[in-house]
Amino acid sequence: MSAEDEIKAMGAVSAAVGELESEGRARVLLWAVSHYGVAVGQKMTKPLGAPASGKATAEQGSSDYGAFADLFNAANPKTEKDKAIVAAYWAQICQNAGSFQSQSLNDGLKDLGHGIGNITEALNQLKNDHPALLLQLKKSGSSRQARKTYKLTQEGIKRVESMVQGEPLE
Repeated sequence: MSAEDEIKAMGAVSAAVGELESEGRARVLLWAVSHYGVAVGQKMTKPLGAPASGKATAEQGSSDYGAFADLFNAANPKTEKDKAIVAAYWAQICQNAGSFQSQSLNDGLKDLGHGIGNITEALNQLKNDHPALLLQLKKSGSSRQARKTYKLTQEGIKRVESMVQGEPLE
């Protein structure tokens, strides 16, 4: 299943339960969790759309955050650049992805109501910092809108961990 298929499925679920009141929504979602044998609160160890190699367990992954919203809340980013780096940390560290694309970061941010107007510009700022907080690994296509693949540097990882610990940023 591709990331696009998963996003379509999420949209269908959202449309199906979106109009229900809270209690009805809870009943439907609890039924779905039970019916499909999913453990609630489990950490996902693969990025959205990656092939599953079995069920994820709560012990897998390298983070104490069960959901992107938890990490985002703990880091409390103020700028678009900081929002982008927190989303990158979620993709790379919490979901154990070796690399990520900008669109997937902004999709996650939009789901939380914190979408970025120009995710590429925010990532370029992280890439141009000294020391660099982000590296561009490749570009697929020749147009300006080509898909780019990125990964955080050790300095980028340290920055997010400092944000989570409430340390002042430079």
